[in-house]
Amino acid sequence: MPEVTEAQRWKRMRYELTYGLGASNFLGELGGADQLGTNQFKDLEFSMTRYVVSGGMRYKLLKWLSIKGSVQIGMLRGDDALTQEVSRNYRNLSFRSPIYEIAIQIEPSVIKEQAGARYRLRGVKGRKWMAINTYPFIGIAGFYMNPKAEYEGVWYALQPLTTEGQGQFPTRKKYSRFQLAIPVGIGFKYGFNRRWSISLEYGLRKTFTDYIDDVSTTYVNADFISAGASGDEEVAIALADKSDGSYPNKTAPGQQRGDPHDNDAYMFAIFSLNYKFRKLRKRRRSRPKF
Repeated sequence: MPEVTEAQRWKRMRYELTYGLGASNFLGELGGADQLGTNQFKDLEFSMTRYVVSGGMRYKLLKWLSIKGSVQIGMLRGDDALTQEVSRNYRNLSFRSPIYEIAIQIEPSVIKEQAGARYRLRGVKGRKWMAINTYPFIGIAGFYMNPKAEYEGVWYALQPLTTEGQGQFPTRKKYSRFQLAIPVGIGFKYGFNRRWSISLEYGLRKTFTDYIDDVSTTYVNADFISAGASGDEEVAIALADKSDGSYPNKTAPGQQRGDPHDNDAYMFAIFSLNYKFRKLRKRRRSRPKF
């Protein structure tokens, strides 16, 4: 059989399974740093970090280019009680939401993955850091969210309660719990051998919705909430305005509740164990000899 060259070796194991576990966090209206809300990382509230689990498969299109399909299940949280910024702390809203995400991303290697383990042989000089494959990535994702808030010890789904009068105005439609996002980030992968490797990916999800936390626009009259709520009207009104009422002007109909100019975002940092394998080939049936 002809010898497999270095240039051909990567083609023999184009498929790679990934199993990951990591941390998730949220960038939106609720919670954040002790300042006016922004859509930047300085508004990140680390105490609201929650879990994410991941699984997927990577396929090498070229030696320097891969495509990966994956599924992520995580949790997002935000709480105004954690910020000392006066307006947001007085607003006193909070939420949690599961995130079920399916994503496809393209991964061009900046530092290419090494084939084999020759760079780690004893007595061979080389740069060990070259074993770390570094790749940016970008893709498309679909996800399901279901923001909930707690009232008297019970967690209620917020979308059916229309806490901002969604569905009662032509310009304020009821939002969908199925949304799209753009994953963008960077990954680092270290190979132990030709089959096994570990990796760390950090990715921001830019979404097209401002309602992951159920907060986006202004307070509305309780009558509009009652008219749209498909559920307990008393609960809907209570969760629409959780302030203590000491400054009623701040939460009067028409006053700012969220910021509709910036969509929500979330992020995953995922540590993965990866396993490469060969695609199974169908055995050829040998013809009988006569």
